[in-house]
Parts: sequence; structure tokens; C-alpha cells
Amino acid sequence: MYQLEEKIWFWVLAVIPVIILFFLVLQIWKRHAQKKFANKKLLKRLSPNQSLFKSILKLTVICLAIASLSIALVNPKIGTKLETVKREGVDIVFAVDVSKSMLAEDIAPNRLEKAKQLVTQIINNLASDRVGIIAYAGKAFPQLPITTDYASAKMFLQNMNTDMLSSQGTAINEAIELAKTYYDDDEQTNRVLIIISDGEDHSEDAAKVAEEASEEGIRIFTIGVGDAKGGPIPIKRNGIVLNYKKDSNGETVITRLDEETLKTIANEANGAYLNGKNTNEVVENIRDILNKMDKKEFEAKQFADFKDQFQWFLAFAIAFLFLDIFLLDRKTAWLKKLNLFNENL
Repeated sequence: MYQLEEKIWFWVLAVIPVIILFFLVLQIWKRHAQKKFANKKLLKRLSPNQSLFKSILKLTVICLAIASLSIALVNPKIGTKLETVKREGVDIVFAVDVSKSMLAEDIAPNRLEKAKQLVTQIINNLASDRVGIIAYAGKAFPQLPITTDYASAKMFLQNMNTDMLSSQGTAINEAIELAKTYYDDDEQTNRVLIIISDGEDHSEDAAKVAEEASEEGIRIFTIGVGDAKGGPIPIKRNGIVLNYKKDSNGETVITRLDEETLKTIANEANGAYLNGKNTNEVVENIRDILNKMDKKEFEAKQFADFKDQFQWFLAFAIAFLFLDIFLLDRKTAWLKKLNLFNENL
């Protein structure tokens, strides 16, 4: 396990492409200037030890030094001690709809991105609860098992997209069935399933499966993303809208937020429905709901001791800078023999 303490210093890496661009411009300018001064053969005689390879090598060393310095400033830390701790919380599984209808832009930036924002903000407000993630469309797919590693949860969440499942459609019952397998029967923790969807359910069993889940102690809360007026499903390439999804008759498909389906599912499982339009309100409501629930004690393994690793990268940066000082632009004897760039000797 590792931590990155000051991620903002990764911006230092932006200097590297600027340096490379400056180097290329400088080489082009030098070549044009030299052509005006003398022809190629005369230039070789005047500066026989000039080496393009050494210039590229110096550039590489400088870039490596900057990269090492950037990582040193970020200060990566590695967990060195794993221990078991007692924690109190609720087991929360997020089921995120990744069907094509979630690409509709009737809520900014689109339904899927809004769903990711909601889940991220809810996780940011958790303390010691465990979380799991499910992706579903026509089928449900386990994305992340129950864990206390919030950083991993958010990473997996950001990688979710509408192309990750080949089976299209929206089968909420599949997500509920899969969520049942996430909880540990031995620990008997409080169980919460949060479904984030536009509610377009292509199955008829969701309400029945939600009732069965409630009998197993799972409370289901649903969050609707989208607008009741609906919107078309854009087909994009490189971020540009090429067309909109059509039905078999060639008519543009309009997908709408189905709140009634989501309300029915939540009511069957002793939960509640929340409209996802206002992120802050949703987060506050979920936090209030979780705070009122009894917290069960469970064991969790976590890294308790993290050690700084910046010194290694700082040492690399200094070493590269020293190496650059001793690297000269002229050819060395053994490099002249290798003739790596087919230079006329």
C-alpha cells in the first residue's frame, strides 16, 4: 500500500515537454544557422567532435532529473506495517447503472458522470464504513468487493464506462442479486445497497428481488439521475457528437428518468428514493440515514505505519544533475567508433 502526500507537485512534470520542444526548436534553428555559415562538409571539418547523440543524452538526463525531483516533492509513502483493527460501521454497496441510456446529457455533464460524482462525494463523507461497487447493465458485474480502502473504491469508480459490459439493457434485479453475495453472513453488519440509475428497468422482477433482499436485512436506497422530460443518447467519437441513438424505425430514442420504478424498489426494501440532481442534498441525506443506523463492529486490516520514500527520488535527481554536469556535447572516442546515428566521421 502506498500514499502520495502532495499530488500537486506532479504538475512539475509539465516542464518536461516544454524542455523537449525547446530542444527541438533549438536544433532546427542551429541547423538553419549553420547552413548559412558553411556547407555540411566544412562544418564537419570545423567541429568534428560535435555529437547529436550526446545532446539527446543530456536532454534525457535533464528530463529524468526533473521527473525524479517531481516524485520526490510528491513524497510517496509505503505502508510497512499491516495490522488488524476494530472498526464500527455499515457495509455499503453501490450499484451503478452503466447502460447506454446513462450517456444522456439531460443532467450535466451526463447521467453516468453525475452518478460517479454522487458516489465519490458519499464516499468522501464516510468514516469507518466499508464499501463495495457493482456495475450493471443487462447483467451485473462485481467491480470491487467490500473494503475499507476508499482510494481504491474511487479509482475503480472513475474507470467505469458504458462499454465495460457487452450485455446492454438495464436489469436492476441482477444488481440486487449480486449485492446479496457481497455481505458477510458471519459478521451480521448493517447492510445498505445504494442503486444509482435512471430507473429504466428492462426486467420485471426488481421489486420482488428487492423485497427478498429486505428479508435478508438489506436496506435499499435508490438515487435517480436524469430528467423526467428525458433526452437523446449521443453517439460520440473523440468527444464529438456524430449522431443520436435510433430505434428500429429510425426515430431518435428519448430516454427518461423513471422515478416510480426507483421509488417502488426502495419502498420494498425499507429504504428511500432520492433525486440526484442536487449532489449536496443527496450526500447530506445519505449521511443522516447512515448516522441513524446502528454501527456494527468488524475487523479490518490496514496499514498503520507509512514511511517516506522521497529521499530515494531526491538522490536520483541529484545523481542525474551531477551526470549532466560531466556530460559534454562533443563525441567521446568509444561513441565515435559505435557511430550510433550513422554520422560521417
